[in-house]
Amino acid sequence: MTTTLVHTAEDLRTRARTGRRAVVMTMGALHDGHASLVRAARRAAGPDGEVVVTVFVNPLQFGAGEDLDRYPRTLEADVKIAGQAGADVVFAPAVDEVYPGGEPQVRIGAGPMGTVLEGATRPGHFDGMLTVVAKLLHLTAPDEALFGQKDAQQLALIRRMVRDLDFPVEITAVPTAREDDGLALSSRNRYLAPDERRTALALSRALFAGRDRHAAQEALRARAATAPATRARAAALSEIGESRAAADAHAVARSAEPAATGGPAAVVAAARLVLDEAARLRPPLELDYVALVDPADFTEVRPGHRGDAVLAVAARVGSTRLIDNIPLTFGAAL
Repeated sequence: MTTTLVHTAEDLRTRARTGRRAVVMTMGALHDGHASLVRAARRAAGPDGEVVVTVFVNPLQFGAGEDLDRYPRTLEADVKIAGQAGADVVFAPAVDEVYPGGEPQVRIGAGPMGTVLEGATRPGHFDGMLTVVAKLLHLTAPDEALFGQKDAQQLALIRRMVRDLDFPVEITAVPTAREDDGLALSSRNRYLAPDERRTALALSRALFAGRDRHAAQEALRARAATAPATRARAAALSEIGESRAAADAHAVARSAEPAATGGPAAVVAAARLVLDEAARLRPPLELDYVALVDPADFTEVRPGHRGDAVLAVAARVGSTRLIDNIPLTFGAAL
């Protein structure tokens, strides 16, 4: 497959277009995570459709002291990776092509969802992100746009923008791509020294610990629904010295109660334990946040939450800031 590189919106518009167009938006420095997005886009577009990958380092997303100047620019390699993954076109506009009058005076506002977690740490970041996504959606005119689940808050905000402002495009989430050791693929991983990378693995380990705690809770809930264990049975087992069976029966009984202990708080606690241990490593992990949130609005879930949730974490190792998350479902149908 020959991949065409274009730099202007006019060149993109004059291309003959047939079938479904799927778009993957990137800031370049492509890696296997981006490649997985492009492959998903290729499947979505089908053999007769078109896959467009945008490469644009958006200055509006970078705050004071962030890494705009050192963000890697590797366009030649990006075109090769995109092409190998199935892209037909790489659209790599210059800044004055996207913002021809300089920084735009009118921008998309992220609203309340853009002020929490990543938005609290990086004020204005999501306004800049939504503004460029809106512009690129207009410029590329896709039927479908695909985004990685790793940037879960970004994904939620894009979905909300598309819904609230009636963009005629389908937004698809693609699961986070990870390296063999569990670290989420990110362009910023290249900044990590070997000892920093070892510390950074605590992010994914914390998420997996939270996921395991959640799975144990859901398993107990399922057992309580099919073979309930009462407090009386737990007490009877304890009286005859069956301590392990009594503890199990007690846990099953508690899981069936409306105000059962554990739940979201226990999931966060399991993740935080791993992160607290990593804070004592050399170099240490400096935690920004760990939170269990509703993916619809990124507010923290309450005790007894039922439905989808996102366990999210952000931390700094050395000079590199990393984020990661994992989706969970509480109270899934049995």
